[in-house]
Amino acid sequence: MCFPKDFVWGAAAASYQIEGSTQGVDGCGESVWDMCCKKEGFVRGGDTGFVACDHYNRYREDVALMKEIGLQAYRLSIMWPRVLPEGTGKVNETGVAFYDQLVDELLGAGVTPWVTLFHWDYPVALFEKGGWLHDDSPLWFEEYTRLIVDRLSDRVSHWFTLNEPACFIGNGHQHGHHAPGLKLNDIELTRVWHNTMLAHGRAVRVIRAHSRLPDPQVGFAPCFHTYIPANTSSEDIEAARHMFFDIKKRDVFCTTWNLHPCFRGGYPQDGLAAWGDDGPPIRDGDMELIGQELDFLGLNIYASGTVKAGEDGKPEVVPYPNHHPHTQFNWPITEQSLRWATKFLYDEYHKPIIITENGLSLNDWVCVDGKVHDPKRIDFTTRYLRGLKESIDEGVDVRGYFHWSIMDNFEWAEGFYQRFGLIHVNYNTQKRVIKDSGYWYRDLIESNGALLSNDASCAR
Repeated sequence: MCFPKDFVWGAAAASYQIEGSTQGVDGCGESVWDMCCKKEGFVRGGDTGFVACDHYNRYREDVALMKEIGLQAYRLSIMWPRVLPEGTGKVNETGVAFYDQLVDELLGAGVTPWVTLFHWDYPVALFEKGGWLHDDSPLWFEEYTRLIVDRLSDRVSHWFTLNEPACFIGNGHQHGHHAPGLKLNDIELTRVWHNTMLAHGRAVRVIRAHSRLPDPQVGFAPCFHTYIPANTSSEDIEAARHMFFDIKKRDVFCTTWNLHPCFRGGYPQDGLAAWGDDGPPIRDGDMELIGQELDFLGLNIYASGTVKAGEDGKPEVVPYPNHHPHTQFNWPITEQSLRWATKFLYDEYHKPIIITENGLSLNDWVCVDGKVHDPKRIDFTTRYLRGLKESIDEGVDVRGYFHWSIMDNFEWAEGFYQRFGLIHVNYNTQKRVIKDSGYWYRDLIESNGALLSNDASCAR
């Protein structure tokens, strides 16, 4: 079960979820997640990201653990208000220096940094001016992007503009259970969406124009509803494909609503019809800006719905029974997710694909032998990656896999209840312990996937 020769094996994390040191430490500004963590009942158990995994102070130790696991790449994000406390204007040089040193530490350990510009820690100072609702918000993001590209692009060549627009807009601006905790009407919601897409486009343009390394690789890391066929009959496959791409209601988690603007240069017609008069405020030149060429399609994926063809041939979702295997997050285990999602996406967009997030939460703890035994994480990852390899064998161009996450961390509104990491973190002592899955992942990387089938011929 050999993966492609140049396949990238990595893991990911996000700034607010691991860094800590957000409460004015070294000039750091506040993000909307700091703001919401201070609201009673917003985060489970009253947890906050104020300390999180203390990565800000322990990054050297953490990079050493990444090296021990054998990561080839690490997907990190920049905390916008750490480098620009007011969101624009005066630069916090201490904050920039942290990322400068982190990149150097990664490169020194043989780990390639893949940088995400925005993973949800929006500056409070800009939120108070209107946030993503403000039509200047794409310009604010452009200024921030220019700063990071100017300072890091002599060593960083892989970039993501945004992480999961559907999630931070749908959960944060529509339903209100993620920061900034808003419940906007549909007209406001599509305005936020469009401004975010414009920010993406401006960031792509800045990276292309100002990268100090040649040929920067640029994409973004969306999430959306995904579906797998109930079986491999042509009818069920086509039913799942239609469910994967068709839009029948107002939902920012629809696949083509996320991807068509960036890869087709326009919103999908069925999506525009669904939103009607409440649709995004498109101006001349907007879609050309949003639809600039990208180098890869990122995919954050954890679970999928199952679909069959009904008696009339129309897609029908097959519900999962209560006894279906599920994660600590109560997400179903759907081991064919990577196979079908990558196939459907490659057939539709013909772009190289990077799995930018995939993993599961479990109730892990340090056992009496001092180790963390998490066989279910190993089993989960094995099953999903075997499906991914099936897709690659069928000709789908998948170029990398980033496990979520490198370490246990602050899981947004769930606080510290969910543990996704390859590394266990004791939040009282900040002691790190590589889990069994972390050592298994090290062996998987060394074998270039051979461990999935015990094929020794795959090793590089």
